Amino acid sequence: MMNFIFRVVLLLLGLVFAASLAVAVMLLAAVWGMRYAWGRLTGKPVTPWTASMGGRFNPRSGFDRFRHAAQPAEPQAADVVNARARGESVRSPIAIGPADDVTDVRARPVRGD
Repeated sequence: MMNFIFRVVLLLLGLVFAASLAVAVMLLAAVWGMRYAWGRLTGKPVTPWTASMGGRFNPRSGFDRFRHAAQPAEPQAADVVNARARGESVRSPIAIGPADDVTDVRARPVRGD
């Protein structure tokens, strides 16, 4: 008996959900119909909701935003002066020095194949 009551309650819950979904769709259709009728009555063109909510969706804009954010900004004049005073490159914090200062690499002759 309890199993039957549980099934009836689930059936009623499903009917309530379906009815509320139908009411929401009907309200949306009524709003759209009133908007369309008002546009026809006033003679103004009816734009789709997607156009009035920001235009077309462009997925490339998100990639462009992050690509431009990843590019480093141009150094200021003060950055250039400070980097040169420290003996560093403007683009990277690696110190610039003569090539004979390198001690951990040995030059080897080039092998010919």
